[in-house]
Amino acid sequence: MSNSLKNNIITLLGIFIALTTNGQGISGILQNEKGNPIEGASITILNTSLQTISNQKGFFEFKELRTGKYTISIKSIGYAESSKAFIVNQSSASNTIIKLTLIASTNQLDEVVVTAEKKEELLQKIPASITAINAKQINAFGLWNTKEITGIIPNLYSADPGDNRDLTSVRGIATSSYDPTVATYIDGVNQFSLDTYIPSLFDIERIEVLRGPQGTLYGRNAMGGVINIITKQPNNTSSGFADISLGNYNQQRITAGFKTPLIKDKLFFGASVLSNKRDGYYTNEFTQTSYDQQNGLSGNYFLKYIANDRWNFNFNFKQLTNENQGPFPLVFGTEDALNNPYRLNQNSTTTMKDKTSNSSLSIRYTGSDFNFSSQTAYQQNYRYYTNPIDGDFSPIDAISVINNYGSKWNNNKVLTQDLKFTSNNANNSKFKWTAGAFLFYQDAPVKQATRFGIDANLMMIGDSLFSIINTSTTLKKGFAIYGQATYALSDKLNMSFGLRNDYENQTLSILGEYQRDPSPELYTTTPDTLGRTNFNAFSPKLSLDYQVNNYSLWYGSYSKGFRAGGLSPLSSDPSQPPLLGYLPEYSNNFETGIKNNWLNNKLILNIALFYTKVTDAQVPSLILPDAITITKNTGQLSSKGVEAELMFIPTKGLLLQYSFGTTSASYDKLEIASQGASVNLAGKRPIFTPSSTSLLAAQYSFPVSSEVQIMLRGEWKYIGTTYFDLANNIEQSPYYLLNAKLGMEYKRTALSFWAKNLAGTKYISYGYDFGAVHLGDPAIFGTSFSFKF
Repeated sequence: MSNSLKNNIITLLGIFIALTTNGQGISGILQNEKGNPIEGASITILNTSLQTISNQKGFFEFKELRTGKYTISIKSIGYAESSKAFIVNQSSASNTIIKLTLIASTNQLDEVVVTAEKKEELLQKIPASITAINAKQINAFGLWNTKEITGIIPNLYSADPGDNRDLTSVRGIATSSYDPTVATYIDGVNQFSLDTYIPSLFDIERIEVLRGPQGTLYGRNAMGGVINIITKQPNNTSSGFADISLGNYNQQRITAGFKTPLIKDKLFFGASVLSNKRDGYYTNEFTQTSYDQQNGLSGNYFLKYIANDRWNFNFNFKQLTNENQGPFPLVFGTEDALNNPYRLNQNSTTTMKDKTSNSSLSIRYTGSDFNFSSQTAYQQNYRYYTNPIDGDFSPIDAISVINNYGSKWNNNKVLTQDLKFTSNNANNSKFKWTAGAFLFYQDAPVKQATRFGIDANLMMIGDSLFSIINTSTTLKKGFAIYGQATYALSDKLNMSFGLRNDYENQTLSILGEYQRDPSPELYTTTPDTLGRTNFNAFSPKLSLDYQVNNYSLWYGSYSKGFRAGGLSPLSSDPSQPPLLGYLPEYSNNFETGIKNNWLNNKLILNIALFYTKVTDAQVPSLILPDAITITKNTGQLSSKGVEAELMFIPTKGLLLQYSFGTTSASYDKLEIASQGASVNLAGKRPIFTPSSTSLLAAQYSFPVSSEVQIMLRGEWKYIGTTYFDLANNIEQSPYYLLNAKLGMEYKRTALSFWAKNLAGTKYISYGYDFGAVHLGDPAIFGTSFSFKF
């Protein structure tokens, strides 16, 4: 039978089934370029809970849809993600019929769907600087941790200071305290602070990175941007996977997952787990043992219930337990760190135990006039050192830090509630809107002692064998209302506008105590004292976008974001009084860009230009030996730059990807106190802000038989000059990283050999303003084997 005849028979069969079905809806046939039906493809109607799977004949169907305009998204293994808009008309006597040909992923780019603006939309149709890394790209890059998106995303830098909490900057707006400047969301839940988020990446559907202030929709701590992480969800098909990766440093990373319908079309379950351990990258010369060994276990569990075509409920639980045998592998001075790489000398050794949980209940309603969603989430993190941690980072017994006072302390708890209403996009209205409210409550009790040992006099302390114990409890609660709307001025021109108001109230209670060794008696140095502060923050947005033609979208926008204000904590430095309030920090961003999609979705080129002004900049001062950050509003910052992203398939099987970002950022005003005097640092560059970032990746995939495919991939990352202190004395000059991968796929199995930092480049990835630095990961080699079923 010829392909043409087979194709016609399949189409007629689909039409017959559709015509004999009651009610108006949509049905269709999926086929490949040879006209063969595609079985097992996942078809979803955007902004609804409706999803289905194509059968053996490639047929799919949605019944009894209301009148309106819809978009479906289609995903199938081996094919490029595709989408199709259609209209359902109740006056019609039959279903809408769709015939779609899916193109191999080696010959067409994906039409990626994102939820960056809190609704499902095609990435290339959103007038904003957004990068999406889907599941295929996550696997190709070999991303295991959020910090590894550095260089992939233009003008983004992320690093681990030594305790597995990634600090991220975008466009010169850097995280410098426990309140980040780049908000992270996982499955819609705001990872409230650096203590409560999970940086491990496994079983991920996609990562969305929004650059520039996102205050209107995301609120607090989104003044630099937002990282949205979406994990894979269960559907009507039972499926699973297992992946094992082995590498040098005794790296062992095992992931596995299973998803299944418990009741077809109604109740679904999904679970995935990650076990990860390795030896330390560093060697402790004092003990002659490996330092910063990691051993972690993570899990992600779903239970989803679809009551009907209007209501669905989703319960999710995530957890992370990690043991770090050697937190903060720091060395004083860049010269020593680079000349004696991955070696340190510390007498106090400990294990940092980190336990994080994140549970949420999401309720979603799809109505004829509007949609509604509610998400209630509870996060908890308990982090402590089993023994005192070295505070002087040396072999002498001078300073150590203690925080193991039981689970009552250093146990951060956060409750959030997000309510959202959106217009029903199926309605053919020129006016589309989103409105909602966000509430939170945070309880962060902290107890920490700084002990001065027998050698404390060598550090010019003036005394020895005593401890200073600081106890504090921070309570934060807040409320926000927001709205954003888009109005179609014409078929090609849209205007968007929005406004958000955040109100936050904070209280901080402190207690300071003194203890001599070995006496158990405590002496109060700072009596139990309570401080309060509160603030409002307004976050407006205004943008225009114009569809130049079928392939190009231009946009211009203004947006504002903020980082939360707060109260200064208690420290051992008497010159830094506690409970002083500091204001929110604001960023105002002006941006224009163009997004292009050419050659039948084989070439994507996006370009953006931005200018950002930061006022009331929060300038951190690290107080030693407590390692406590004191924040003051003493700066103003200007940042401007250009970003470009390109993806191109010039010929079947060959994928080229290039991204580039440059940031010219400096403080217009910056005065800090140093040794009793005021120091003017105007003109200095902000910390954690590379002058430029760049990525060039090439991947070639080719079949060696009908069932075996080979993949070759190479990556080049470039990170420009980066500073790690406000005075710009701790500098990392430009460097590049090389990654490579060779893989083979056979049916549902895959084997790959990979290398990260192939050339063994040694570079500073994180530094503290007192001079201690941490090196980036060394050369890592390994192999991975995966199986899907």
